[in-house]
This record gives sequence, structure tokens and C-alpha cells, in this order.
Amino acid sequence: MYLSTIDRPSRGGAGPGRRGALTAVGANVLALGTVSLLTDVSSEMVTAVLPLYFVLTLHLGPAAYGVMDGLYTGATALLRLVGGYVADRFRTRKAVAAAGYGMSALAKLGLIAAGSVPALGAVLVADRAGKGLRTAPRDALITLSVPEPLLGRAFGVHRAMDSAGAFAGPLVALAVLSAAGSTTSQAFSALFLTSFCIAAAALVVLALFTRDRVERRPSPTAAPSPRAALGLLRRADTRRLLYAATALGLSTVGDGFVYLVLLRRQGFSTGWFPWLAVGTSLVYLLLAPPLGALADRHGRAVMLRWGYLALGGVYLLLGSPLSGTPVTVACLCLYGAFYAATDGVLMALAAPAFPEALRTTGLACVQTAQALAYVTSSVAFGLAWAAWGPATACRFAVVAVAAAAGVTLTALRGHRTKETVR
Repeated sequence: MYLSTIDRPSRGGAGPGRRGALTAVGANVLALGTVSLLTDVSSEMVTAVLPLYFVLTLHLGPAAYGVMDGLYTGATALLRLVGGYVADRFRTRKAVAAAGYGMSALAKLGLIAAGSVPALGAVLVADRAGKGLRTAPRDALITLSVPEPLLGRAFGVHRAMDSAGAFAGPLVALAVLSAAGSTTSQAFSALFLTSFCIAAAALVVLALFTRDRVERRPSPTAAPSPRAALGLLRRADTRRLLYAATALGLSTVGDGFVYLVLLRRQGFSTGWFPWLAVGTSLVYLLLAPPLGALADRHGRAVMLRWGYLALGGVYLLLGSPLSGTPVTVACLCLYGAFYAATDGVLMALAAPAFPEALRTTGLACVQTAQALAYVTSSVAFGLAWAAWGPATACRFAVVAVAAAAGVTLTALRGHRTKETVR
């Protein structure tokens, strides 16, 4: 039933111990994690400083930045549905994922040629379009590579490797700019070229070391029809997952806002901005595997609630009068813990609810709901900041987190899935 590279859980059902954690998730998950690691190094080399570019160079206000940030993340959300259905329809999950990774890689070369703000915007949209196209097929490949009781662990390992790339990306960027000896256009061209080369290496790993599920007797009639895909929305389990994903998106204001508030409240220089993302990524990569394993054992919906608690803590600290290095460290730790407790855990929770033939489409629906909700939250936070200031905006965000946690608790109460290991 599973790929030959995957180890089975133990007879006692407890799953492998710490020494066997990497072996248990299998070679396919590790290969996909390597692809994500390299891709995130490439992406974070460029995007780690984008909020500063928008605010300090383009002089965008909080409201305008909220619109830009929301569109940057959510404008290509619908492409996830297209990619998910095409991957299921033609059983080409790996090929669709490769197209997405390739689009993002080529966008790095486009940055070298972009000589205006509209051109830069077009390149960034192309990069996000690639991410939207590849995410659901990649996550579907993960779910088809391990037994269901180990999905939380598998996504935890994958997200940890992904976060390792996000951790390394800003550091590689600083190294490249330092080697270039300046921040001239030639230095940034070298940065973008390096980013492209790393993204191309990720494509090579995907092509050579990852495997798709191959059906022994593919039947044209077995391919899911558009009507069958739309039928997912009529299922109660799907609607519950969409409610939970939407609530999660509405409660998340975005990394850029969190780091900009930290800079403003703590009085750091702008040079510290990339290091805030590095700190969050470090916590994320350390916590993702153990929290994924705990989600498998004690319940993935339970882990989502702990994630909301961590996110609420971040907004409470940002909206409080407290300041100093301990507050910054606490915010970054809580923010990394939030991602570790929700990102891969939500996909592990959702995957068993969809039939294998439509799993990529189902995951794409969940991701699209979350991305579109994020557009609303980002714009709303920017407007609240412009009207009442960052502290008040953060207090509104705390209320949004509490409401989202309540919606998630209610929506997932009747969600039926064998999500824990007994």
C-alpha cells in the first residue's frame, strides 16, 4: 500500500522512538524536505528584507503595506485549486510540483532584469504563483508516503527541514552581500543569481530523488471528474476543515507586521530585521518534529489549540507596554512555536479526510481557504494600525485569535479521522 521506502510503525502502535524518527518518515519525505530546504534558502535570501523594502524604500504606510502583503500571499491562492485538481486528474503530483518549483526558480532570474516597481511586482507574483502551484501536490506526496498514524511526525520533519532553509536563507544573503563588498546593483544581481542556482539545485533533487505514487493499472474512468471534485464541498468533514483553515488564516496577521512592530516597540535598528525571521525559523525547526509527534499521539486538533495559545501570547506581548530583549526573545519563541503547532499539523489533520484520488484537490481547498482569509486579516490589521496604532491593532488581533480558537474547537469537534496513535 505504501512506498517501499517507508518503514512500518511498531506492533505496539507507539511509533518509532527518537532514533528512528527520520527512518520512520521514509526517504521520500526526506527528499521532499531537502527540496523545500533548498527552495526556502533561495526564497528567504530575497524575501527576508521585503517588508523593509516596501516600508522604507517605497514608503508604504501600514494600510498600503497590509494590502501589498495580503495580495503577495493570497493573490495566487486560486491557483492552488487548479494545481491540486490537475495533479489528481492526471495523477501527476510530482510533475505539477516541479512546474511550481521551476516557476519560482525562474522568478529569481527575473529579479535581475526587473528595473521598475511594476516589474518587481510581476516577478514576485510569479514567485508566489509557483508556491501556490506546488504546495498541495507536495503535501499530497507526503501523505501518500507514510502510514496515516505517522502523518504528524512526517509533516513535522518536513516543516523542520523547510524551516532550516528559512533559517539559512538570510544568513546566505548576508554572506553573499558581504563577499560582494557592497550593496550596489551588481551585488544584488549576484545575490539573485545565487538564489536561482540554489533553486535549480532543488529542482534536480526533486527530479532524481522523489517518487510519485504509481498505480499498477491506471484506468481513465478512475480519474476524478470536476463534479466529483466539487462534491468534496458537500461533505461535512470538508466544511469543518475549511472553517478551521479560514479561522487560522483570519487570526494570522503575517510575519512582516510582527517584525515591524517589534522593531518599532523595541527600538532596534533596521539591520536587525532579517535576524528576527532567523530567530523564528530556528524555533520552528527545533519544535516542528516533536510537536508533530505529540500531535500524532495526543490529537492534531489539540495541538492546533496550543498553537492558538502561542499566537495569542505573541499579540499580547506586542500590544503590551513591555519592552526589552526578553520580550523580543519571548515573541520569537512563541511565534516559532505557533507555526510548529499549526502549519504541518493542519495538513496532517486534513489529509485522512479526503479520498486518495482527490487528496491533492482537498488539501488545495484547505490551503486556499487559509490563504484567502489571510488576505482579509492582513488588510484589516494594516487599516487598524493606520487608524489606532500598532498596540491597539495587536489587541484586536488577540480578540481575533480567541474567536478563531473557538471556531476551530467547534468545527473540529465532529471531525472524524483516526488521528491518534493508541
